[in-house]
Amino acid sequence: MRILLTGSSGWLGSALQPRLEALGHEVFGLDPVASARTQVVGSITDRELVFGTVRDNQIEAIIHSGALHKPNIEHFENTDFVATNVQGTLNLLDAAVACGVERFVFTSTTSLMISQAIRAGFQGGARKAAWLTEEMSPEPRNIYGVTKLSAEHLCRLYHLEHGLPVVVLRTARFFPEADDMAHAIEQSDANTKANELLFRRLTAEDAAEAHVAALEKAPSLGFDVFIISAPTPFRPQDCAELIADAPAVVARYFPDYPRLYGSKGWTMFSSIDRVYDPSRARERLGFVCRTTFADVLAALEEA
Repeated sequence: MRILLTGSSGWLGSALQPRLEALGHEVFGLDPVASARTQVVGSITDRELVFGTVRDNQIEAIIHSGALHKPNIEHFENTDFVATNVQGTLNLLDAAVACGVERFVFTSTTSLMISQAIRAGFQGGARKAAWLTEEMSPEPRNIYGVTKLSAEHLCRLYHLEHGLPVVVLRTARFFPEADDMAHAIEQSDANTKANELLFRRLTAEDAAEAHVAALEKAPSLGFDVFIISAPTPFRPQDCAELIADAPAVVARYFPDYPRLYGSKGWTMFSSIDRVYDPSRARERLGFVCRTTFADVLAALEEA
């Protein structure tokens, strides 16, 4: 397929483009930042550029991973987020419909699932961890989440009105930057990210593979939304204890973890406040992240 990939110069785009090309697809990268993987340097807010790129390159599929993200909040105005994350998505959807694009994959975020009320519960001593699935009704707490949810709604609308097959992937954390969690301050970045694989992280490679799966399944799915995160060992009945004593819960599932963590000088979070459940992606998308917390322990054992 001839695929337009937005955000091609970013962390996900850099992992995804070579994977698509290895499968025989012809990929056209679009990003405001020039790179070896970006053929079109420009913004998705430029409607004429978007339409011209889709039309002139006879694009058959769009993977829309370009966006302003949560860390950009400090440096951009709300209007910038609306222009990029909402209007930019609308430009791509309009171009897709006008030019006969056959499938559309949208990179969303699990961040939009954390409302201010849920956040307040995390900070104010929640009685149990939040068990998060696609069935909940999101109430985003910041402009990033609001604009990503708005873009999701546009994707759904264009499927309903135009029959465009769209798959929305709400990805958990896979970025390389250090964590911003308060209880991670005393831990190394590697320690923190290892812990997060239990409940809210995946690798960039797995994020790329999820997009490949979504691209393949889009026509048969029509429209769907999936949480993409490493498989969690936890169950809903663990949620109260995860808040009170997360290390005890983890040790129940992974009895060797205290020894292996001790050899590295690592620690587990004392409390885990949320768990993203990716089981719907397994059941309907046929996708499961390859890298799990168990792989981290195996690597520690071999070190």
